Amino acid sequence: MTSFGKGISGETGSDTPPNTPISSTGRRTLLLTGGLAALAAALPANAQGLGPFPEPPATRMAGPIKPGRGSNLSGRVAVVTGAARGIGRAIAVEYAANGADVVALDIIGPISTSADAPPATRAELDETVSQIRAYGRTGTAIQADIRNIAQMRKIADDVERQHGKIDILVANAAIQAWQPLLHMADSDWDDTIENNLNGTARTIRALAPKMVDKKYGRIIVVSSMQGRQGTKGAAAYSASKWALIGLAKSAALEFGEFGITVNVLIPGLVATPLTLNTPRLQAVMLQTTHQAVAQPSAEAAFRARAKGEALQVGWLQVTDISPMAVFLASDAAAMITGGEFEVTGGDSALSV
Repeated sequence: MTSFGKGISGETGSDTPPNTPISSTGRRTLLLTGGLAALAAALPANAQGLGPFPEPPATRMAGPIKPGRGSNLSGRVAVVTGAARGIGRAIAVEYAANGADVVALDIIGPISTSADAPPATRAELDETVSQIRAYGRTGTAIQADIRNIAQMRKIADDVERQHGKIDILVANAAIQAWQPLLHMADSDWDDTIENNLNGTARTIRALAPKMVDKKYGRIIVVSSMQGRQGTKGAAAYSASKWALIGLAKSAALEFGEFGITVNVLIPGLVATPLTLNTPRLQAVMLQTTHQAVAQPSAEAAFRARAKGEALQVGWLQVTDISPMAVFLASDAAAMITGGEFEVTGGDSALSV
């Protein structure tokens, strides 16, 4: 790639070689004093005829350097699914801490008899909203089933009516069941795919039109490292999370013309009700020690897994995940779409 050197860091004369690198001082000057206009003025004589150099509209750029642009969500309205607890709650509350009003959505009830985690409760969803409001933001609790697109479309209308817009959507709601392929019932497979994949697709289909109307939006789909790897005994979950990556990348291609970004947030193993249960701890022990343990303790599983992790933690906390969701929803992420962002504590170093 050609770097242009004339006039960037105080050089004079018109015979600067076209491959002369821009100095560090020059980069800083260029960055702070005019962007492409400064670049055009700095071109060597033999490249002056290449201009003018168009810039994207302001709505399609991350904008100038300023403090907090990767975390400031002031004036934004976010909808977070699966928000009663776990990663969903952490994202919802962290959004409020950074200035957003948040609609916290959860089914708060049974989804599948094969799911390992107990259903979320109304009290848990109310606690999420209480934490949102503690930051001085508007928090709204909505009980809804993401598998029901008519219900989700009504919610989209209601949120728009109340807030005037939907800026951010975090599609987080998911279930996990540990059932081997050779022994699972059809419902074990179908329930996981119907909620995790089809429910996420319906959520996006229901709420994205509100973003299209405003020509702005941030959609964040929560996948999993199990969506980057096979999972013994949890093929349905792994398949659903792999599929979410393809869904998000396709949506990014379709929605980009409307100023909407779509990205995938990929957590590693995180301490939530979805993971801190006997089947998941058994899987951790089998993966790390290659021994089946009938009733592993959480401490034993944490220590066994930590030995093989780059940062030497057995699992992450939900608040380790939420800062990335804030960044992807911010103005600083304006030119990031179709991407996969792993927060894993070290699993990323072992994957391609």
